Amino acid sequence: MRWPLWRIAVAERSMEPALRPGDWLLVLRTPRGARERERAADAASRTARRGRIAPGQIVIARHPGRTDMLLVKRAARRQSGGWWLASDNPAAGAIDSRSFGPVTAELIEGRVLLRYWPLRRG
Repeated sequence: MRWPLWRIAVAERSMEPALRPGDWLLVLRTPRGARERERAADAASRTARRGRIAPGQIVIARHPGRTDMLLVKRAARRQSGGWWLASDNPAAGAIDSRSFGPVTAELIEGRVLLRYWPLRRG
């Protein structure tokens, strides 16, 4: 059984100031089979359905060249070939779609629902 919710720790500075190293995220996993359906879904209705990705959302994706590596990125736009994933802080030496191009829907593991730790930032 695959749990629909997942917790992920942020390790790098690529998403600062929105997310910082040490932040913990609650992620809604993309349902199995939904990745294939998303490719065929109409863009206007995609945002309302559970597990769907919309531009501007933060997602968890597998690196196209190293599928054992998880990335926390912003889904910038949908284009042919998949999603263009961007870092909020490219000056931090971030690895994003500028390095590897669009990411296919199969590599998007889920979307971030919220940051739950730390409760407050100083």
